[in-house]
Formats: sequence, structure tokens, C-alpha cells
Amino acid sequence: MAFLHDPAFWVGVAFIILIALVAKPVGKIITKALDDKIAEIQARIDEAMRLREEAQDMLAAAKRKLADAEREARSIVEDARGSAQSLRIKMTEDAEASLKRRERMAMDRIAQAEADATAEIRALTADVALEATRQILAQEVQGARAEQIVDAAIGELGSKLN
Repeated sequence: MAFLHDPAFWVGVAFIILIALVAKPVGKIITKALDDKIAEIQARIDEAMRLREEAQDMLAAAKRKLADAEREARSIVEDARGSAQSLRIKMTEDAEASLKRRERMAMDRIAQAEADATAEIRALTADVALEATRQILAQEVQGARAEQIVDAAIGELGSKLN
């Protein structure tokens, strides 16, 4: 039992006791630090999972909005095509109606011009006939016979004017 008198033995025993006494609190500190680090890592993982799910939800919402926008764009294009087609048809009908009106107006003007020309020719013909008649009467009819013709013409004048 000589080792009991050896100072190295007692230093070793003291060291073991010190380690035993310090090991429990240091173990608790180390365990607590590791648990805190694990909790922090778990919180980060949970946050990352939550952000990932949120990003997936946002991506799905964006895809839905894109699909809705594409449908709406197709609908707008189809409506615009329909409107353009109906506008083209309406403008064609309006142009045709306008052409028909102008043609009718031109025909009316032509008819009016023909009527005016006919009336003018009749008036000129009447003027020429009257002048020729006056000259013939002035040369051939004189005296009592001229008075008789003038009286007859005056008598017929009322019935001819009405």
C-alpha cells in the first residue's frame, strides 16, 4: 500500500474527484448548448420549410393568374375579332347604301337635267314657232283679216291659259 503515501496518487485521486465534480455541471452546460443549437437549427429548418411552402403557394397563385390572364387575353382577342368583323360588315353595308344613295341622287339629277333640257327645248321651240308665226302673219295677213285673227286668239286665250 505504498501508493497511498505517493503524492502522485493523491494528485490523481484529486484530479478524478475534480473531474467528477466538474463533469456534471459542465455536461449540463454542454448539453444545454447543444440543445440550444439543435433548437436553433430546427427553427431554421422549420422556417425554411414554411418559406418553401409559401413560395410554392405563391408560384401556384402566379401560375393561376397567368392562366387566367391568358384566357382573358384570348377572350379579348376573340371579342376584338368579332367586333372588327361586325364593324367591317357594317361599314360595307354603309358604303353600299351610300353608293346606292349617290347613284339614286345622280339618276335624279340626270332626270332633272333631262326634264330641264326638255322644258328649255319646248320653250325655245315655242318661241321660234311664235316668231315664225308672227313673221308669217305680219307678211301675209293684213287689214280686216288680221283683226279677225287677233280677236279669235284673244277669245281663246282664257281657255288656253287654264
